[in-house]
Formats: sequence, structure tokens, C-alpha cells
Amino acid sequence: MGASRGDGRGACLWPSGVTVLERGWLSSNNVVLHGASPEEGAVLVDTGYASHAEQTLALLDASLRPAESLRLIVNTHLHSDHCGGNALIAQRHGCPILIPPGEYIAISTWDEAALSYRSTGQRCDRFTPAGKLTPGQVLRQGGRDWHVHAAPGHDPHSVILYEPSSGTLLSADALWERGFGIVFPELEGGDAFEDVAATLDVIERLRPEIIIPGHGAPFTDIARAIGIARERLDYFRREPERHAVHAVKALTAFHMLEVVHSTRDALLAWLASTPIFVSTWRRFFPDRDLLDWSNELVDQLIAAKILGASSTNGSVVLQISKA
Repeated sequence: MGASRGDGRGACLWPSGVTVLERGWLSSNNVVLHGASPEEGAVLVDTGYASHAEQTLALLDASLRPAESLRLIVNTHLHSDHCGGNALIAQRHGCPILIPPGEYIAISTWDEAALSYRSTGQRCDRFTPAGKLTPGQVLRQGGRDWHVHAAPGHDPHSVILYEPSSGTLLSADALWERGFGIVFPELEGGDAFEDVAATLDVIERLRPEIIIPGHGAPFTDIARAIGIARERLDYFRREPERHAVHAVKALTAFHMLEVVHSTRDALLAWLASTPIFVSTWRRFFPDRDLLDWSNELVDQLIAAKILGASSTNGSVVLQISKA
């Protein structure tokens, strides 16, 4: 579930002093920014999902250099797959956490009505931030300056980190090699597709030479990735209902990655009890029966081989497809 690519070895070259812990989809990638000396300590960018926290900790500890400690955790945004390991890792390493400012109060008070975890039916262990990672700020680490840029769209409060001397961008979920993350504000009635477009423009202006995304392998064909993202964005702008369907399918697959297997009835019950699914249905598909719509989504995931289905004791059991 994790691949360590230290100091730029592999198909893409990123600067020395950076270790990429490439994960799957339940947990985001984790990026270790090593110090110029063991005394400086390392910085960890994003910590994965809560159920992977012990695994993330083990991968982190294996990546630290001899006598190097972890001095700081920073989060690009506060979705559960990016900050779910914060509590455990901060406790074990005794280090502070910096988060983007937009949800600082909500996290500090653990206002579950304002945070996304209850709405999406996802887990995140409570943690306490020590400060803010603010757009315009420069994070000095390992002799390099990581510039913090606002990157709204996928999440209105997200940031990305850019190191200009090496042209390295930590893009979080603002840009992947073949797309970008769900545009959550659009599911809530917001107008965030324009924010996605503006963030892609920011990335293009930065002219990065390598991107380390929140999910997937690092890549260097930046123009191609931006082109794919813009085509996808234009498609969603024309047909926002398609984005809504894409979003609920992705969130359902995420849930199945966590639980591994479920009866069909249990999955349908989870969908019906998870606020973001119900609100998306009401906003985009109010003329459909909720149960019929949910069954159709599950059938489509099975047809696409994202979910596998088998029969056990008369019940249909679903699992994430290995294909």
C-alpha cells in the first residue's frame, strides 16, 4: 500500500532531500521533506487516512534518516485521506501540525457540522493544530523555500506547495496526472468549477518541472496533465450532473476501500444514511427514487469492475475489485 521513492530515484527526478511515499486511494501520498542536517528535522506533508495511520507511521519512520526526527506536519487540506494520520503521528513524534487557515477554528473546536467527515461518512481522529499554513507563506526546509499557494476548487481551503529552484510542485488534489479531485463545493450548491479553472491557471503560471500529486505517481508532462484536467472540467461544466454521479461513485468506492466487503443491503443502507449522498440526490436527481438511484449506482460500479459481486448464503456480497 506504500512505495517509498527516496531522493528522486525512479522514473521522475525530484530534488534531493525529498522522499515520496506513494500510496493508493484510501490514503493520500505522503511527502517527507528532509532537513539539511539531522538536527533540523524533517517535515511531513499529509498523513493519509485514519485506518492506515499505523502503516503511515511505519513508512515515515523507515524513511527518516539516521538520527533525524520529525519536526513538523503540514496538511494541504483537511479531507480525511490527507489528515487522518495527524493525531497518531503527532503524538508519537511530539511535533506540531500546521493546517490551511480556512478551517482552523472548525478543526480546533472539532465542529463536526462544519467539517466534512460526518457528511461523507468517513473517519478522522481528532487532532489539535498548532498554527496555520497560509497562502503567501514560505516554508523553509532543508535549504529550500517551499512557497504556499491557495488552490481552491476540490476544497475551498486547499493549498499547494511549490519549490522554485527545482520546479517541484506538491499539487495535492488540485491536479493529478489524469484529472483532479471531486469538486466538493459543487455538490453543496456552490460555484467552484471556476475555482478549479483558476487553480489550473496558477499551476500553469508556476511552470513546474515535476508534480508530486496527492494521489498517483509523480509526473513531468505538466502540459498534458493540465490539458486533460481542462477537458474534464469543461465536460463537468457542461453537464454538472455527470460530476455529481462521478463524485458519488468515487465516494462509494472510497467507502468500500475502507470496509473491504459489504452486503449489498448494508451498502445501500450506508448510502441512504450518509448526508452527502442524500443531499446530492436531492439537488441533482430529485425526480428519482433514492433506493432506485442508489441501486443503479451500485450496478454501474459492478459493471465497471470497480466492485465485484458474489453470492454467500443467499446474500449478495460486494468487494472492491482486484482487477
